[in-house]
Amino acid sequence: MARRRSLLRLGPAVPIVLSLTASLGFLPTAASATPQVRPTAQAEDARTLSYVVNTTTDRRTIAAVRQAITAAGGTIVVGYDGIGVIVAHSADPDFGERLRAVRGVQSAGATRTSPLSTVGTTGEGPVQYLTEAEAAKLTEASGGETEPLEAEQWALRTIGADKAARINPGSRDVTVAVIDTGVDDTHPDLSPNFSPSQSANCASGKADTTYGSWRPADPAYFHGTHVAGSIAAARNGIGIAGVAPGVKVAGITVAQPTPRQLIYAESVVCAFVFAADHDVQITNNSYYVDPWQYNCLDDPDQKAIVDAVNRAQLYAQRKGTLTIAGAGNSNHDLASDAIADGRSPNDSTPADRTIDPHRCLDLPAQLPGVVTVSATSAKNTKSYYSNYGLGVIDVAAPGGDRYQASDAPSGHPGVLSTLPGNQYGYEQGTSMATPHASGVAALLKSAHPHATPEQLQALLKTQADNPGCPADPYDGNGDGVVDATCAGGRRVNGFYGFGIVNALRAVR
Repeated sequence: MARRRSLLRLGPAVPIVLSLTASLGFLPTAASATPQVRPTAQAEDARTLSYVVNTTTDRRTIAAVRQAITAAGGTIVVGYDGIGVIVAHSADPDFGERLRAVRGVQSAGATRTSPLSTVGTTGEGPVQYLTEAEAAKLTEASGGETEPLEAEQWALRTIGADKAARINPGSRDVTVAVIDTGVDDTHPDLSPNFSPSQSANCASGKADTTYGSWRPADPAYFHGTHVAGSIAAARNGIGIAGVAPGVKVAGITVAQPTPRQLIYAESVVCAFVFAADHDVQITNNSYYVDPWQYNCLDDPDQKAIVDAVNRAQLYAQRKGTLTIAGAGNSNHDLASDAIADGRSPNDSTPADRTIDPHRCLDLPAQLPGVVTVSATSAKNTKSYYSNYGLGVIDVAAPGGDRYQASDAPSGHPGVLSTLPGNQYGYEQGTSMATPHASGVAALLKSAHPHATPEQLQALLKTQADNPGCPADPYDGNGDGVVDATCAGGRRVNGFYGFGIVNALRAVR
């Protein structure tokens, strides 16, 4: 894992990837989802799991379900009464089944497969840190750019964000919240645009707004800080620039403070509700909800996860927040009839299974109303790792591809952005594509301040440039084997959706 250093080091980048699923339930009609916290003194042991219990939203039902949770030996962590979601802990392996039999409970299930105390190690690989010597060389090659490292940001040029900033860098009335592993707001490229009042730590399932709680628990948890820089790094003569350097950026931490940095459903529910209740216009979601790469609606636990997360993101949409999410990095066709999933659950022992992506969903990317983003290379081709799928992908954005060199001075194929501890480094993935799309959405929201999430999504699709499906069979890694098949036409297709986002067109 990366450690804090006085030098900025560069190495191969592997993005954190997470999955999302979709429950097609309706948003409850309550006006607010402000959490109602009810602490208990019950001790948790090594067998304790976390659960989401989803109910109708009338007060009498919620009160009865709360009593049933307590009677079943559960501990209520937090209740989001406006959307009918209660987060609870229990050491009883039959807790979910018992709660599903309670009147008024619509779904209930465990959000993880290992106890709360379990920790593990990361297998994502090191980020590529930029050394001081490399930074000095790149600054010299910048050709007088305002930002010393901007010449290395091929992704900005690819979508016209460098030119867009001269026309409209974005409005201070627009905030993009990075729901992720934490954001280091002390970074000099982030601090001018960071919004503490719209930031929190939701890792436990309820929001902690203590000052600084949104920062990563360890400098090695770089992912959220990298994402934030791509969105809104300030044009201040330091380091890099974001796609929308004039907007505000917030951090909502959802990753567990352990080496594996897993992101569970209750944390994401908390994040969506917090963002909606704190006037956030756009959320960036470069992850999938652990522990299931795909959540299947025929499994009661996974169905409850889908239901809870979907209720929260629908609530956010109703409150005016657009959700933008990465499609994932498995080169899966999300519009196919079957996908082999050998990575779930990732918090205990994975098992091979074949899933139907129409019934087993990547969360939050496949939820209704969410903008799903695929990744492209410096050559505007589909990145070799990016998931795809006709009717699933909405837009594409630069995410990097190690097989496609860029026009940057270094030729590096990854995306350069901010890292904790005033550092910079490269990563690749749909995790990197998503913030470029979020940045363009922020520019559109700046130009159209009264646009609803639905209208903003339509604008994002309208301004995109679609290269169409490739003429030749797609061989992402150049080994002579066809790796993916693009379905669709020039207007919309499975690789790019409605096209690659265009920041310059957005501001014009």
